Parts: sequence; C-alpha cells; structure tokens
Amino acid sequence: MLCVIGDLVEDVVVWLPTALSYGTDTPSKIVRTRGGSASNVAVFAAAINGAINNDSSKKFRSRLIAQVGDDALGDQLVASLETSKVDPCVVRSGRTGSIVVIVSPDGERTMLTDRAAATELKQAPENWHEDVSVLHVPAYSLFSEPLSIAARKCIAVAHEKKITVSIDASSASLIKSFGITRFRELITELNPKIFFCNTDEAEVLNLAAQPLELDIVVIKAGAAPTTLIFDAKSSTVAVAPVGEITDSTGAGDAFAAGFLTKFEQTYIYVSPAKQPDEPTLRECVLAGHQLAARVLRSPGATMEA
Repeated sequence: MLCVIGDLVEDVVVWLPTALSYGTDTPSKIVRTRGGSASNVAVFAAAINGAINNDSSKKFRSRLIAQVGDDALGDQLVASLETSKVDPCVVRSGRTGSIVVIVSPDGERTMLTDRAAATELKQAPENWHEDVSVLHVPAYSLFSEPLSIAARKCIAVAHEKKITVSIDASSASLIKSFGITRFRELITELNPKIFFCNTDEAEVLNLAAQPLELDIVVIKAGAAPTTLIFDAKSSTVAVAPVGEITDSTGAGDAFAAGFLTKFEQTYIYVSPAKQPDEPTLRECVLAGHQLAARVLRSPGATMEA
C-alpha cells in the first residue's frame, strides 16, 4: 500500500475568464474540492490501484497520514477520503485549512494557502506503517513545524522497516524560504530512494551542477521530456500530447501517484527481489504521464473517468 503524509485541506478553485479586476467584481467559476498535495497523491493512487487490481472488495487502496480540523469541513474531507478508498489515518484537532487556487485565463495557477491544522500534526497515529510498502512525503510536509518532525519520524521508521521512501520537492519558492543549502542537506540526510522535482525546483537546487546523490531522481518539465536520473546516468522520456488542458491543478501529484503505483506493482508486488533498472523506471515515468494527463483534462485536482 502507498502511504502519504501531509495536508488534507479544502481547495477553492477559481477560474478567471479574464484578468482579475482589482477593487471590483470579476465574474468567475468557483469549485470547492478536497485538496492538499498529500491527499491528492493518496486519492489518485487509490483510483489507479482500483483500476489495476479490479478489486472492489478491498476497503482501502492507499493511506493518508494527516491532521484535519475537528469541524464540519473536516468531517466532509475525511468522508471524501473513505469514499475514494483512502484510509484516513488522521488526527482530528484544530481548524481545517483551505487553499484558494486562482487559475488565470492562460492556465497559470496562483495559490493562497491557509493550511491551518494540516501543519500541526505532531505524531503519526500508531501502526501507520502496517501493510505499507511505499511512503511518499511532499516537501510541504518538511517546511513547517511540527508537521516536519512527524514526517521525519515516519521516514526514519520507513527506513527501519525497509519501506521505500519518496520525496517531492513541492515548491521552488518554499525551498528558497527554507534555505537552499539547508534543504539539500535535509534531503541528503533523509535519503529517499526516489526524489521528484520540476524544472524550477531543479534550477533552484542547482541539480545540473550539483546533483543529489540519490538512487532515483525524476525531473518533470511539463509538456517537455521528463528527465530520469538513475545509476548516475541521465535519460529523457517524452511526454505524449494531452490535447485540451482544463486545469493543471494536481497534475504533479498525479504524476507521483502514477509513477509510485507502477513502481510498487513492479518491484514490490510482482517481483520483490527485482532491482530497479532504467527500462522499467521509464515505464514508471510513462505511467506518471498517463495519470497526469487525466488530471490535466479535468477541473481541479480531480480525474476524468
């Protein structure tokens, strides 16, 4: 099972048909959905696991470790996880957070974030690791205390129990605020088997000149080829054209879910003794592209059927 630790919040997605008119009204389309990078990955992974295994009898197909407010909105979000067959391994306390995602006419996204209780997790619920084969950690979970402490404890337990760890860089601007050198040192210390980032994050981290000494590094570049770095060798994987893009919200999370689900199926379920190799990792990248494409064609962090 894939387990993710991080934020469970409400996404308020605002589509602007024209440029924002400051100081007055701007007619818009507004949709409220379950959101948060961590919960997106867990929900997308549960959906793709259901399609792969065709097993409707399994109660949960992925797990989310999070803190969410002890309020009506928190109730709705937890219920949405269960409906999506995600095991809500959650602590209920505080006020549920929200993220306003403003989508401009050119598709560019601006996010106004209030994660509230999502950053206040001090410790993962006991036995979170049962039946878990992959732990995914968006770096959002490493930027704020006390959530960062809880995330690092989970990573330490994962290493002890031989659970594969992956980390997503999450945000170039937050890496800068956190401290570039400090972030590089933290990633090196946490030593994930898989590290995801996009081209902006790779540039901020100066990965071209100073690569991270990790097993697998995946650099996403939107519609441009994805870079796969494995065994100190770099290759690229082309991205198939998507066609009409509705919204890019959650596409990076979908890529991680698709990649990790394929990785889990290949190396843990089907052939646990098999060691990663470039051809199979390229298949994982393609699986990430395919799932991300489905999200790009759907509004918000949702996925077309």
